[in-house]
Amino acid sequence: MQIDSYDSPDAQSLLLAGEQRTARRRPSRRELTTNCVGAVAFIGAASLLAALSHWAQPLRVVNLVLVLAVWLMVERIRFPVASCWTYPTMLVFVPALFMLPTPIVPFVAVVAIVLRAAPQLARREVGLEMLPAFVGDAWFTFGPALVIVLAGAQIFSWSHWPVYVLAFVAQVAFDLAANVAWSWIGEGINPRVQVPLLGWIYAVDAALAPLGLLIAAVTAERPGLLVIALSPTVMLIAFARERQQRLDQTVALSAAYRGTALLLGDVVEADDEYTGLHSRDVLALSLAVAESLGLDPSRRRNVEFSALLHDVGKIRVPKEIVNKTGQLDDEEWAIIRRHTIEGEAMLEQVGGILASVGRFVRCSHERFDGFGYPDGLHGEEIPIESRIVSACDAFSAMTTNRPYRSAMNVAEAIDELRRCSGSQFDPEVIEVLCSIVAERAGGGAEPVLVGT
Repeated sequence: MQIDSYDSPDAQSLLLAGEQRTARRRPSRRELTTNCVGAVAFIGAASLLAALSHWAQPLRVVNLVLVLAVWLMVERIRFPVASCWTYPTMLVFVPALFMLPTPIVPFVAVVAIVLRAAPQLARREVGLEMLPAFVGDAWFTFGPALVIVLAGAQIFSWSHWPVYVLAFVAQVAFDLAANVAWSWIGEGINPRVQVPLLGWIYAVDAALAPLGLLIAAVTAERPGLLVIALSPTVMLIAFARERQQRLDQTVALSAAYRGTALLLGDVVEADDEYTGLHSRDVLALSLAVAESLGLDPSRRRNVEFSALLHDVGKIRVPKEIVNKTGQLDDEEWAIIRRHTIEGEAMLEQVGGILASVGRFVRCSHERFDGFGYPDGLHGEEIPIESRIVSACDAFSAMTTNRPYRSAMNVAEAIDELRRCSGSQFDPEVIEVLCSIVAERAGGGAEPVLVGT
C-alpha cells in the first residue's frame, strides 16, 4: 500500500477515528490515562535534558518570541495522516534547534503546540483533558535535541551534517514509538495498519528537513530571516486543502458503496426472507474465516461485500422458482444457475468497488475440482474470496431449516464439509471454517446462525 493511500478499509477507519477524536469533548478514561503517562514521561525527559545539559548559547527573548510566532503560523497548515495530522513544523523546528539553547527546544515546542490549541480550548471545542495529548505531541523534538546535545553540535555548522542525519533518524524513532504506543494502548489501533500510513508524516519531514537546515544556516547570523519559513506556506496550504478534500471524498465514497451493498442486501431479504437471512449468516462466518486466513483489509472488504451480495442475482429469478418447495426440473436449474451471472451484471451497473465484487459473486458457485458453474474454474483459478463464500454458503444452507428439509446439526454439517474438501471446496478454507464453527458450537459462544 502506498504511504498516503486510504483505499484500505482499516486505513479509512483511522481517518474516521481521528475525526471522532476531534469531535469528542472528552477522551475516554483509557485515552486520558495513556496521554497523561506520555505527557509526564515527556516532561520528565525534557526537564532532565534542560537541567543537565550544557547550553552553548544564552536564551534571547527576541529569538524565542520570533520562533514561537513563526511556529504558530506554520502550524496553521495541517495534513491528515492515519488517525492524526502532521504539520510542516520542520521549517521552524530545525532552525529553532540552533537559534535557541538546544536543550530547551522540546519545552518551546510544547508551548507552541499548546498555544496552537488555545483558540479551541477557549471556545471549548476541545476540553482541558486534551492538554496531556498536546504535550505528548512534542515527543518528536526530544530525539534530535538529545542527539545534538550529546554530539556537542549546538552551534550550526555544515561540518556537523552526519549529526543532523542521526538527529532526523532519532526524530522518526521517538515520534514513531510515541505514536504507535499511545494509539495502540490508548485507542486499540493496530500498529500493522497505522505504521505504513505514518510513513507519510516522515516523508513530509524528510522533504522539509533540508530546507529547515538552509534556514538554520542563514538564521545563525541573522535570526530575523526565520520569516523565510513562511514563504512555502501558501503552496502547502493549497496542498493540505486538496489532500483533505480527497480523503474526505474517499471516505464518503466508501460509505456510499457500503450503503449500496446493504441496500441491495435488504432488497434481497425483502424479496426472499430465507435468502436475506442466509446472506447475513454467510457474511458473519465469511468474515471470521477471512480474518483467520490473514487476508489483507482490501480482500476482507471483498469478502464482506461478496458474502452479503452473493445471492443478489436471485432478484432476477422468478419467485415461483426461488420459493419452490419441491425438486427443480432441468429448465429451472438452468435459470437458477444464471443468478451468479445476473448478480455480476447488476453490480457492474452499480460500478466502482461493487463492479469488481461482481467477479467474486460470479465465482461463488464454482467448485474446487472444476465442476462448478458458470465457468468451470478449477482450484486457485477461483478467487479466494469466492472460495470462502462458497464454503460458508454451503455450511449456512446445510444448518438452516427449509420447507422441504430439516437442518443438519453442526457436527453433521462439519462431516459433510470435510467429505467435500478438495472436490467441492478449498481444503484450507474448510479446515479453518470447521475449526471456527466447532469452536463456537462447543465453546458456549453465540450460535453461528439462527436458522429459519
